[in-house]
Amino acid sequence: MRIAFFINTPAHVHLYKNVIKSLELSGHQAIILARNYGDTVNLLDEIGFEYFVYANVPDSKYGKILSLPFNVLTAYNFLRKEKPDLLVGMGVYSAYTSQLLRKKCIIFNDSEPTPFQFMLFKPFVDVVLTPSSFTIDLGPKHIKFNSFKEIAYLHKNYFVPDVKIYDFLGIGQDEDYVLLRFNAFDAVHDFGINGFSIDQKRLLVNELSKHARVFISSEIKLPDDFNKYLLKIPKSRIHDILYYAKLVVADTQTITTESAVLGTPVVRFNSFVGKKDMGNFIELENKYHLIFSFSEPEKAIANAVELIQEPDLKNKWKEKRDQLLADKIDATKFLASFIGNYPKSQNKIRDGKKYSKREGSAIILQGDLL
Repeated sequence: MRIAFFINTPAHVHLYKNVIKSLELSGHQAIILARNYGDTVNLLDEIGFEYFVYANVPDSKYGKILSLPFNVLTAYNFLRKEKPDLLVGMGVYSAYTSQLLRKKCIIFNDSEPTPFQFMLFKPFVDVVLTPSSFTIDLGPKHIKFNSFKEIAYLHKNYFVPDVKIYDFLGIGQDEDYVLLRFNAFDAVHDFGINGFSIDQKRLLVNELSKHARVFISSEIKLPDDFNKYLLKIPKSRIHDILYYAKLVVADTQTITTESAVLGTPVVRFNSFVGKKDMGNFIELENKYHLIFSFSEPEKAIANAVELIQEPDLKNKWKEKRDQLLADKIDATKFLASFIGNYPKSQNKIRDGKKYSKREGSAIILQGDLL
């Protein structure tokens, strides 16, 4: 089967890289369409994947909205020649392109959409896969499975941390360090969302520097006084950084879950936090106690300063992480099996008894696939 993957962000590269390799080993052919956003293309180059750039990303949110139909048309014109059997993605680009091609489309989503967002692509997809922690019922096309997307690339089956990261950082292996990760909030779904202010970022640096080395990864340019804290390593090594950090403080989303899956404590602040927070963060905090989420920056900073002073912190978190991985399934194996055997996989799940219950009209899988 020829399968087209829409890879729009660096996180999508990580999600699908092992899935694509597994499918290719099984005899399938992967066609990769990349959006030139952040380090997406650089990561694909490092892995050695061939790809077609179907979209560049305008600086403004309105520009992204206006460019969407042109990006879809570019993807359509490319895939019309490639003749895929199936499209796989995480949003509207793959959904709309599949409609033009009249091909089946599988969407993975771990961010609960607003009803309006989901209405934009619901009619054009055939399956919506989400983690079981997903809090919204997306209807009869919705299949939940017991994992997180970050487990697809940070499970012990795939990720082996490299202690040489300390050499890149220029510190000894016995020295504690903290990673601060700051978001740009420039995505369309980030309208009205904010994180730490510049003054709050300075306070974080000043307070945490009293107890550990501080490093910063930022999607936006910071004032010059932050320069000495900025990470100067290949972006592909970020997961080694997360693994060995004593603490991560972030106002972004994916790195929060990545850190938790790696067994590193996380303090998270942004205005997503609250009653309508994403299900994976609710589960990671309330069930596994791996993260701390705050809607007030002052409380987040105070919690971070308290945590960094706690002895034996990492060993406590490793135990929590081991419990998380024991409870969850290997997301790569699930996705590769579901995609590679589609539509038989979907039919078998719907018609069989491979789920423990229904949640509304959505199917919740029990255990591993098929």
